Amino acid sequence: MGTLAIEPRITRPDDFYEALIKAHRGLSDEQSRQLNARLILVLANQIGDFDVLEQALDLAREDGVARD
Repeated sequence: MGTLAIEPRITRPDDFYEALIKAHRGLSDEQSRQLNARLILVLANQIGDFDVLEQALDLAREDGVARD
């Protein structure tokens, strides 16, 4: 079973953020959603390990759900 790496690992995070914003520039909301969906699938394929992907989904959901 793989383990999700949660420490920062992105090299040049500011450059990545700029590229991400640039990729969305000029797109409609629907086109942006489609781009995000395709990007998720490309990155999920890069990760490959289902257990790691499941941990990432759980973490993303936890952070997006309001806590009481």
